[in-house]
Amino acid sequence: MIDSTGPLAGLLVVDLSRALAGPHASMMLGDLGARVIKVENPGIGDDTRGWGPPFVQPEGKNRESTYFLSANRNKESVELDLKAPDDLATLLRLVERADVLIENFRTGVLDRLGLGNDVLHGLNPRLVVLSLTGFGHDGPEGGRSGYDQIAQGEAGLMSITGSAPDDPQKVGTPISDILAGMYGAYGVLAALHERAQTGKGGVVRSSLLAATVGIHGFQGTRWTIAGEAGQAQGNHHVAISPYGLFPCADGAVQIAVGSERLWHAFCAAFGIDPDTPGMATNPERAGNREEVIALVEKVFAPWRRDELLARLDEAGIPAGKVRSIDEVYAWDQVRSQGLLIEVDHETLGPLTLPGPPLRFFDTEGAEVTRTGHAAPPVLGSDTERVRAWANGGVR
Repeated sequence: MIDSTGPLAGLLVVDLSRALAGPHASMMLGDLGARVIKVENPGIGDDTRGWGPPFVQPEGKNRESTYFLSANRNKESVELDLKAPDDLATLLRLVERADVLIENFRTGVLDRLGLGNDVLHGLNPRLVVLSLTGFGHDGPEGGRSGYDQIAQGEAGLMSITGSAPDDPQKVGTPISDILAGMYGAYGVLAALHERAQTGKGGVVRSSLLAATVGIHGFQGTRWTIAGEAGQAQGNHHVAISPYGLFPCADGAVQIAVGSERLWHAFCAAFGIDPDTPGMATNPERAGNREEVIALVEKVFAPWRRDELLARLDEAGIPAGKVRSIDEVYAWDQVRSQGLLIEVDHETLGPLTLPGPPLRFFDTEGAEVTRTGHAAPPVLGSDTERVRAWANGGVR
């Protein structure tokens, strides 16, 4: 049993979702102290339990996928067959006690199971339901199933990611899934706040499509207002220059010259005339981006990376290197921010996991920390205890 602490301690989340968007949302709530009961198909579990390699302990009944382990910390696992009357009855008793229910079935599936929103709110009028889909619950393509890379393509993200317009690339993480989960958790918190005032729950809906369009940022207004459709153009910013990845003698560095003050500081540090024709202002530099890139590459060519980064830092220019994933997790700064946690898994033993990206402090400036995090659960490890509790027993 998980000893829940944190700002959401005391809230109960029943998670019917699988794969990534829904589980990421419930993990965020669990990180904040909510009790999360993950309902899984008997004998199979969440789809991601089979997504590998890599697996930990690749053979035998204790095999766990690292994909599943990435999205399911701070949860309990219960095996329920929602088509079996006794298991469905257990779920309904959990719904009566829950604050939040999360699902990412295709539109209409819950209704066919007898678990439509009218039934859920009939059992528990205070329940907040988070419902996530691939492309939305309604509209001309509302019934489409959605997977992350498909959503990245359909939502335009791949068209603005890559080395050139004819080289669309997906983001290296399942960003549409993760964003849908983040927006979903954000919506749940808003609905819980509203419930505190009205006494009534409600339904929060989002989708992989909506979440990905929701982070278009300036690329969205670039089209809706200026009528320009962005395209993939590599590692340089379309509206700020110089801003991007530049080679040097033994590697590459990234710089972000995001203001005229920084442009003048950059020029002073590297002997460039800030009033070079076509480069005096950011609109000019953005319009002559290739010339600016060529100039910076020429200036950086003789510099070794670490010496160049030191010079940029001295000049006050935001800069950085491109770290590999293993370098990131070995970085002292990452560890200092609590982005790695140690947990004890029921069958795998001690594990190091990426940690939650939030930290909390009291009004005196002291950090408020959880007593600990729980490892992702073994399939069905909490079934009997949760059944007993749902039927009126002790948690």
